[in-house]
Amino acid sequence: MMLPPSPVTPTIDLDTRGDAPGARHGFLRLPWSRDDSAWGSVMIPIAVLSGGDGPTALLTGANHGDEYEGPIALFDLARSLDPATLAGRVIIVPTLNAPAFRAGTRTSPIDRGNLNRSFPGSPTGSVTEKIADYVTRELLPRADIVLDFHSGGRTLDFIPFAAAHVLPDKAQEARAKAAVAAFAAPYSVQMLEIDNVGMYDTTAEAAGKTFVTTELGGGGTARAETVAIARRGVRNLLAHAGVLRGAPEPGETRWLDMPSGECFTFAEDDGLMEPVVDLGTVVAAGDVVARIHPVTRTGLAPVELRAGLSGLLAARHFPGLVKAGDCAAVVAVPI
Repeated sequence: MMLPPSPVTPTIDLDTRGDAPGARHGFLRLPWSRDDSAWGSVMIPIAVLSGGDGPTALLTGANHGDEYEGPIALFDLARSLDPATLAGRVIIVPTLNAPAFRAGTRTSPIDRGNLNRSFPGSPTGSVTEKIADYVTRELLPRADIVLDFHSGGRTLDFIPFAAAHVLPDKAQEARAKAAVAAFAAPYSVQMLEIDNVGMYDTTAEAAGKTFVTTELGGGGTARAETVAIARRGVRNLLAHAGVLRGAPEPGETRWLDMPSGECFTFAEDDGLMEPVVDLGTVVAAGDVVARIHPVTRTGLAPVELRAGLSGLLAARHFPGLVKAGDCAAVVAVPI
């Protein structure tokens, strides 16, 4: 069945390249009628920078609205990247889930939609599904390589890494891993997702795109270190893809593997979380990585959370309080 057209309208030309190189800044405008604006719209900033015929890179941030390294790096790149240095086209959407970004929340305040679980989307669905549909049908087909910035948001904290997924198509997987290596974050991860239904990643990879993602910290903030990694990494990726003239800036990276669900330790109790080891610490399978202290009364012993396999602590629950079902720790295995 043929889908109806997307209700999203770009305010700039996304496609003019060789005959009109330069930078164009505008919006993806999505109608949204609401109490304070009957004929209102969601306005998602977008930039298209062209330097002539060549590959196209699609760069996105704030897929989750409380993750900030990507938006910082991409707003800066959209302003500072000289089209004369390009051998292709760059499409930049710094705040893909603009409603969530403006609210500082993981999900959209409009419909509680998690954009990274809403793909491929629908042109007749919720606001979040309409954004996903536009990306799927209009932006992804234009791209050769895709970079979607993430960090841990308010609930997780990560060692800074870029990542590629384990894929059935090993040639596609190899292209993604080469792009991750060029990004040159302190850590690079080959990742097997435990929950990939509805993800932007899955949709892009199913379309045959070279897809790179990141986790560059967390806690609902950004650090100077992680912003610098994002800024250097995106330019390195563009150079690697042949979109930006020149070579990537060399940098050392340490490869890690997240091979199975045993990487993840989940809380089974509510309480006050005590980290026992810090990010980047080497642990053995069975080591205690955190404790959950009961808070309803004194005299109760804490519950110990243990690593499922040997490796290093790559992520942890960030807030001081934890609930049953929360991801408490993630261990990745050095390659």
